[in-house]
Amino acid sequence: MPADVTLRLEAYLPYRLSVASNRTSRWVARSYEARFGLSIWQWRVIAVLGGADRLTAQALTASTAMDKVTVSRAVRALIERGLVERKKHQSDGRSALLALTPAGRSVYDEVAPVALRHEAALLDGFSPEEIRQLTDLLLRLEKRAEELAED
Repeated sequence: MPADVTLRLEAYLPYRLSVASNRTSRWVARSYEARFGLSIWQWRVIAVLGGADRLTAQALTASTAMDKVTVSRAVRALIERGLVERKKHQSDGRSALLALTPAGRSVYDEVAPVALRHEAALLDGFSPEEIRQLTDLLLRLEKRAEELAED
């Protein structure tokens, strides 16, 4: 590596993405914790299950981009609170299907509008075109990171 090449952390894209993600997640998590007693990880599980009928833990892990241990802890806490139920998978006896209970659906119905208001506040000042571009670029970055991780 040439001697004149230096890493400036404040300009390093992976760092910038991490800082933006962490700050956004902390801001949103405070709201979910204060109003609903949910961690950010529990909210992600509820959000994914709110848009699905039933999912395996493996599908939930893939959908949330969280590791298996984090998903397992979040699911266990939500089951203990009566917000998620686990039922035996009919065609695969080794796995279980997870779904929101009626109480979990009620929490989802309350939290989803809050989440959408947070998103709107975060994107306030961005034009519709900028939001579309940002979304497209983030999806491309996610895909590329996944490709690089597979190599």
